[in-house]
Amino acid sequence: MCPTDDRTEPSATPDRSRRAFVRAAVATGGSAALAACLGGEQSVDAPPGVADPDSLPERQHAWNDTLRTDEDGNVRPPAHHVFLGLSLTRDPDATARETVATALRAVERATARRPDGVLFTLGYTPAYFDRYDAALDAVALPEPDPIVVLAAESDVTVDANDALLHLASDDAATVLAVEEALFGDRERLNGRSPSASLDGVFERTDRRTGFVGPGLPAARQEGLDGVPAGEPVPEAAPFFMGFRSGFRESQATEDRVTIREGPFAGGTTQHFETLELDLEGWFEESTHENRVARLFSPDHAERESVGEYGDRLGTDAGAAAVADEAHDHAREHGIVGHAQKVARAREDGEPALLRRDVNTTDGDVAGLHFVSLQRELAAFTRARRAMVGAEFRRHGVGPRQGNGILRYVRLRRWGSYLVPPRRHRALPRPDPGA
Repeated sequence: MCPTDDRTEPSATPDRSRRAFVRAAVATGGSAALAACLGGEQSVDAPPGVADPDSLPERQHAWNDTLRTDEDGNVRPPAHHVFLGLSLTRDPDATARETVATALRAVERATARRPDGVLFTLGYTPAYFDRYDAALDAVALPEPDPIVVLAAESDVTVDANDALLHLASDDAATVLAVEEALFGDRERLNGRSPSASLDGVFERTDRRTGFVGPGLPAARQEGLDGVPAGEPVPEAAPFFMGFRSGFRESQATEDRVTIREGPFAGGTTQHFETLELDLEGWFEESTHENRVARLFSPDHAERESVGEYGDRLGTDAGAAAVADEAHDHAREHGIVGHAQKVARAREDGEPALLRRDVNTTDGDVAGLHFVSLQRELAAFTRARRAMVGAEFRRHGVGPRQGNGILRYVRLRRWGSYLVPPRRHRALPRPDPGA
């Protein structure tokens, strides 16, 4: 089967050409890519699923208990990700609803709900719910706020499809096989014959792919647009900008991002956007110390508390401890850190967002798929306003100066979704209790 990425400690040096092949296979997708991964075999070799999908968690987004952790105890996301934008090809009636439910349950019966199998969520856009006369019950999916879309520096497309299917696995062959089976392009999935497919209800209108983990960005940096020569991304870094992310103390818990009341209790809201990275400017215009100051804070840079790629930070990026010093740092250093700014949007001192970001090379451009879960999208808006940091302009710190990482990111795609609980994940009505 398709070789999986070595989930090794940062000191190891995995085979970069093999990892690059895996990235390319997932990015290409389709039967040919899957066949290349399987190497002539007929089935993936993932752990089998469950006989009764009703035994699985009600929360689609409840992944953390299944995921591994790194040496410090931070959750390690799956290596391979596929994000499918879906548009309905028929009315979302009871028959279509049953077809979607059956197709998703077939995946859960065939392949274990864990990273060596497959994890997935299905979320719905405001455009999906707009077709109904009834208003969306107890959940707000607001229109994009121009201030937080970073429109001054970006050409942004707002997702107008109906749904987003997020597939994730440590095994490239499994994530590709699940995609193929869900759309009727594969007769057997992990030894089982799916009893239904999404084909005929949805069409794939957008396909984005991602990857994350130590060494994976380094294996894909050569030849990408916007990446300088010399392969500057550190081998041990899990992200293109050269540092770790997803520190446990900087992440909301799954409980914190779960909707508590109403018909969609047990679900969550999801923001999903694609950012293009200017790695040429990021690596060539500044030193490692300056990059630490911009990404974390000037205090982190002075104390040398980050290390080469965040290896000294353990489970806490330490941003909350310097959040109140942001204006002082802007005046004294001409820089305020990205993490430092965003920490100011915490609620009662606790993170309100659970991020599951991944790198991307879609279109042969280094980028980031920003994936954020929160109970209410208002929490994301507060965090993004803090990231924009408009109040620091009075200190001479604007988007093109030392205002975090704004100078090096360009927002290209934007979408917000309701991720219902499993009981309503198949073509939900906006008022399912009516």
